[in-house]
Amino acid sequence: MSPKEVEKRIAEMFEENYQMFRLAGGHPLTQDIKQLALNQVIAYYRKLRHIAENVSETEVKLVLPNEKTPNGNRFNIEGVVDIVREGDETWMYDIKTHDADFIRQHTDYYESQLNVYAHVWQNLRQNKLDHTAIISTSLPEKISTALKFGNEASQELALGDWDPVIEIDYRQENVEETITEFAKVVDDIEDRRFCAPGVKHLKKKVEGTNVQFATYVCRNCDARYSCPSYREYVRQSGAKSQAEFHKYLEDSGDAVTNEERILANLENPVSEREKE
Repeated sequence: MSPKEVEKRIAEMFEENYQMFRLAGGHPLTQDIKQLALNQVIAYYRKLRHIAENVSETEVKLVLPNEKTPNGNRFNIEGVVDIVREGDETWMYDIKTHDADFIRQHTDYYESQLNVYAHVWQNLRQNKLDHTAIISTSLPEKISTALKFGNEASQELALGDWDPVIEIDYRQENVEETITEFAKVVDDIEDRRFCAPGVKHLKKKVEGTNVQFATYVCRNCDARYSCPSYREYVRQSGAKSQAEFHKYLEDSGDAVTNEERILANLENPVSEREKE
């Protein structure tokens, strides 16, 4: 298939997946938002076509089994990666939704997880591995604008300046430390130690954004209804009456997000036949 034929097939599969998720209970999208999402998929195909064409194994499930915590709890570490063999080299890719610049500035956040996956691939499965890398799926504004308004030349120029693949060093010596950190979390879960961050943390801007943690994370967390930290955050934010307090608990997004949701439902009504 030619690249244009592949892109046409990608658009068809995108629509099929969208309809499937929508009927399964997902929120519908307005046409412009749906087109932006498709543009993002197309951009990644154009930029990373060489990776897509060389993928030897997709969604490879890696398991580090039967680990033991300090308190004696047994646990497994599981992850899913893609394996690409290019010539004599083998690459392991992990996909993240975070911004590529943020990943480059904080590679230590991702190194520990990839190190464990690489350890499983090399030492437990006895497979060759030369490189580990993160693929950032966050599409820069420059690329989105070029795909939406630019001609083919400007699109190619924008794609040429963009690099969503961030190579991460593999360090075997850090694997044990990462497993130990996982073990501590398992013990906390088993012992029911679920300590929410303090109000001070909720008011901090999430690194790489201009949004508070409470808006970025808590708004999407169902546990906020019974979270003492979030309740105190709401109180300190000026909610004095019960009605004002309920506004925070029932918050489903900003005005733009809610308007998009309404428009999407109007543009994409579900027929009675589809509901059955």
